[in-house]
Amino acid sequence: MTRSHWAWGPEPDASGLREIARLFTEATGLGEPTAWEPPALFSPALLPAPLIPVPPLPCCTDDPYERAVRTYGQAYRDLIRAYRGDFANAPDLVALPRDEDEVTQVLEWAAAQGVPVVPRGGGTSVVGGVEARFDGPSLCLDLSRMNRVLEVDVVSRAALVEAGASGPAVNDGLPDGLQLRFFPQSYEFSTVGGWIATRAGGHFATFHTHIDDLVESVRAISPAGVWESRRLPGSGAGPSPDRWLLGSEGALGVITRAWLRVHERPTHKVSVPVRFAEWPAAVAAVHDLAQSGLYPSNCRLLDAREAALTSGGDGRHAVLIVGFESADHPVDAWVSRALEIVGAHGGVAGESRQDQAWKGSFTRMPYVRNAYPGMGVLAETVETAVTWDRFPALHEAVMAAMAEEAGTATCRLAYAYPDGPAPYYTILAPAVKGAEVEQWDGLKQRVSDVVLRMGGTITHHHAVGRDHRPYYDRQRPDPFALALRAAKAALDPGGILNPGVLI
Repeated sequence: MTRSHWAWGPEPDASGLREIARLFTEATGLGEPTAWEPPALFSPALLPAPLIPVPPLPCCTDDPYERAVRTYGQAYRDLIRAYRGDFANAPDLVALPRDEDEVTQVLEWAAAQGVPVVPRGGGTSVVGGVEARFDGPSLCLDLSRMNRVLEVDVVSRAALVEAGASGPAVNDGLPDGLQLRFFPQSYEFSTVGGWIATRAGGHFATFHTHIDDLVESVRAISPAGVWESRRLPGSGAGPSPDRWLLGSEGALGVITRAWLRVHERPTHKVSVPVRFAEWPAAVAAVHDLAQSGLYPSNCRLLDAREAALTSGGDGRHAVLIVGFESADHPVDAWVSRALEIVGAHGGVAGESRQDQAWKGSFTRMPYVRNAYPGMGVLAETVETAVTWDRFPALHEAVMAAMAEEAGTATCRLAYAYPDGPAPYYTILAPAVKGAEVEQWDGLKQRVSDVVLRMGGTITHHHAVGRDHRPYYDRQRPDPFALALRAAKAALDPGGILNPGVLI
């Protein structure tokens, strides 16, 4: 597939986007669907000339298209700039290594030349994690050609996978009957290395929620040498080397491969929608379900507006989707007990399904965003996690801050832990044409300040990147920041790895 230089996925069909714009406006009252126009076709003239020549390495190029499609991630501020043809921060060079030797060659050349390196997987970052947002030259180190399943341990149920493998590539490379049970919304394009580097959240709404839970061992290349942890089911031998790389965002080393825990494909799957007339009752139901020890695979609560926009809700009821799955046994008993718990809070269960149709609409949502720039709609999502006792006050404060944008604000609880939820807030508002980035930045700052003030984390699963850096600095303990800087200095003495993230 040839990726679009501006949109999510391949080059969108203009007529299809106009239809999305029409339906979206009917549902929300936002935007001008009749004014939708496709962006200009890609032209090399959109990019600044490279500041450095191509090195004598076979995996490197300064091809304008290859540079353009690797300029940004997939945040709204990225989408709108690419839509308007602003590629000022395009990398000067792109490296597409096929193995670790070529990764090492690129890092050695970059260190010798003092050229910053921005590691990249699927480019789905929504926090500025893959953008060369700094002065001077840059090189994008794209791992997407290192995309193989190298080995499978059927006995221990684990697979050795290269960092550039996407979700579909991993599962297509596993033997029949095995599956990596990790399905983020970006599943189609995001990669194993990106998941680990950003501590991504995946399929399960409870229990094994993050990629952390599925990592058995990690291997990375740094300017100081190879970093590879021993493959173990668990260890108490000091601070975990894997934990240092999980969430490191390419600042400490370039992740090249990992052993991941895989599962048998579930054969028993049941999903039930449950309606609630009142949001507080729905939240209380999720609280009790999260503390029940049932650990549903899906426990996704949508407020009434979110349900109407994304799941065919009636706009008056919050909808909780409760799902269980197993490769070993029927899950009916777990479903029955879960429905008893939510029913005690006034939840009305709908018809159970053996499939998980919600997943299709979930992964299609990023394609809808392609219509926003052309129809004058601004969009932003803020996700966090907070303890149950603090959630009501945080929820009220975040929704109030978003309401200042005079648009439509929605909430869903994407993950649920015994000690707190991970709410996911979305704002859709009229865009100020020509000033969308400044408008987005103002909204992001306002809501992020509220999240920290109310006791939440600046991110539950979207990583820090460059957009969250000021808030991450406020969240982390000062002694830990000193330790992180020391690790950076030891592993990357030239400071070439993804400058501006974490440190």
